[in-house]
Amino acid sequence: MALLDKSVPEQLPPVLDATAEQPPLFDGTTRLYTAYTCPFAQRVWITRNYKGLQDKIHLVPLNLQNRPSWYGEKVYSVNKDPAKKELAEELFSYTDKFNTTVFTSFKGDVAKESGPAFDYLENALHKFDDGPFLLGQFSLVDIAYIPFVERFQIFLSEVFKYDTTAGRPKLAAWIEEMNKIGAYKQTKTDPKQLVEFYKKRILGQ
Repeated sequence: MALLDKSVPEQLPPVLDATAEQPPLFDGTTRLYTAYTCPFAQRVWITRNYKGLQDKIHLVPLNLQNRPSWYGEKVYSVNKDPAKKELAEELFSYTDKFNTTVFTSFKGDVAKESGPAFDYLENALHKFDDGPFLLGQFSLVDIAYIPFVERFQIFLSEVFKYDTTAGRPKLAAWIEEMNKIGAYKQTKTDPKQLVEFYKKRILGQ
């Protein structure tokens, strides 16, 4: 299947070295941290350009021989931090249990039965203080959970009057930060449609 080239010319930003200041992490901008000389990074760069996403995904080129310290500490710390890597694996392995626990609670005592699942996320969010996400900084782990948390939060609140964030400040802050990410916001489901779908599918209403 042929691809449509939507690329447009752009002025490339300068390469950042160890003296460069860190770009804002939570300003709603999607950034592609890259290296102009890296062939692996070039793959992603080509895809971005071909889809015409230059205005939506900003390049942040780095000097690999003299990279800023904040990159390893704040942006890409998961592969350099054993504790974060371990938590990431734990969180990924828990996703099925999280979903099953909450879905099952719909036919029982939702507060009592689903509470431990949301407590699990609240506790995980307390483990790193370098950002509001599950591993501190935004990662694939957040992407793995947010579609389900989004639906559970809406459905439990609307149908059962259960606030999943009550007494869980970190979870509330996480959801708030997720809602600032454009890549996620444009994928959200209409709440009314979601509630009606779950009522019919799960509760038979």
